[in-house]
Amino acid sequence: EVRAELADALEARRNALSVDAESALLAADALDMTLPGRRGPEGSLHPLTLVQDEIVDLFLRLGYRVAEGPEIEDDWHNFQALNIPEDHPARTMKDSLYVSIPGHPELLLRTETSAVQIRTMQSQPPPVYIVAPGRVYRRETPDPTHLAVFHQVEALVVDEGITFADLKGTLEAMAKGLFGEDRRIRFTPSYFPFVEPGAQIGVTCFRCGGIGCPTCGNGWIELLGAGMVHPKVLENCGYDSERYTGFAFGLGVERVAILKYEIPDMRLLIEGDVRFLERFGAA
Repeated sequence: EVRAELADALEARRNALSVDAESALLAADALDMTLPGRRGPEGSLHPLTLVQDEIVDLFLRLGYRVAEGPEIEDDWHNFQALNIPEDHPARTMKDSLYVSIPGHPELLLRTETSAVQIRTMQSQPPPVYIVAPGRVYRRETPDPTHLAVFHQVEALVVDEGITFADLKGTLEAMAKGLFGEDRRIRFTPSYFPFVEPGAQIGVTCFRCGGIGCPTCGNGWIELLGAGMVHPKVLENCGYDSERYTGFAFGLGVERVAILKYEIPDMRLLIEGDVRFLERFGAA
């Protein structure tokens, strides 16, 4: 009888201790619903997306529309229609990436988004005011200033009475919109098969403001190529080159990004290093 009483008392005490321990644990883990929540880490857009969106938005505000096209192109849209002759270096296997698809000869990964301009002109009559962002491909060895796969934004305007002055004013507006109101631009004569006349466009250096420094050398940084649309290109698309004129230009998104954000090596943009990409969270 005494033994049974002791066993009952021991069991009662064991149960009491278990309840006390559970109560203490629940009290320690209690969730205070009045406390503010913890914010998770915020993501951000890739710097290339930020720059491309900024460029496109600038032209949308000017009344342009966005045009897109396939990344696998045929020889006509990528070369012939753009007045690029058969002996041009860009057509060789050394510089372009060709695609082998049975029944579809002469296909390649587009080397520039100019092919979108051709498709747009073939699909609609003038006037044309478009901006064409997209990915392009070259047979390049990646280095601090070159990538094999990169992004371009090209613009095309075709209408009656378009002059070089319209091109100049548009590029000045773009440079000031991207890099600040104090930015100046410079035109240097250059050759591109699809424009005549053609020019390389430089902007005043971001570091020295055009005085001259180790970054730029002479106060200017080359940014893009531009010019008046070649009459042959207009005629290839069925436009009357006597009635309509136009201008076109294209710039590399990666190049704008490394200049705008002072990135020392273009390859950082494609390596996926989160530590680097987190710098643009507040951009």
